[in-house]
Amino acid sequence: MISFTVTAVVFGVVFLAELPDKTALAGLVLGTRYRASYVFAGVAAAFALHVALAVAAGSVLTLLPQQIVQALTGVLFLGGAAVLLLKKDDGDEEIRNPEDQSFWKVAGAGFMLILVAEFGDLTQIMTANLAARYDDPLSVGLGAVLALWAVAGLGIVGGKALMKRVPLKFITKVAALLMLALGLWSLWEAVAG
Repeated sequence: MISFTVTAVVFGVVFLAELPDKTALAGLVLGTRYRASYVFAGVAAAFALHVALAVAAGSVLTLLPQQIVQALTGVLFLGGAAVLLLKKDDGDEEIRNPEDQSFWKVAGAGFMLILVAEFGDLTQIMTANLAARYDDPLSVGLGAVLALWAVAGLGIVGGKALMKRVPLKFITKVAALLMLALGLWSLWEAVAG
């Protein structure tokens, strides 16, 4: 059974953490050059693979004693918040463009870009943490994949408009504060439990 609460919490945290990520901007660039549906197909498949790997890793963590998992999750969330708060903008990623507009070349380029860029990324680690924290792999996986797909869709179709209205620094700070709160809550539960 899917928990709407867990799915919504995961969606919110992952969505905010992924918005300022370079892969959202890469999706925007690919979306401006190629058919959006082709780009989204490749990007969505890569994100689904990443979420499956993260949820599997997080589910393994649930085999450990609960206090250790809560402490580990808290430390990782605090580390993620620090990464978001301290990260510097180091320019645009170079994107290799497919030679033509065929579905397989465009979707393949989107898939490979996300597969490489997101492996071990903050949102993948965060998804594993959330899977360990809630011990509800289906709800966590659903929330994470929907958040990543939503960010990809926004990036591909309307990213420029969003970034003009909402400063990237603000989005990053909100995501960092959410991760900080989750980290502190997890550590408190580890100590109190």
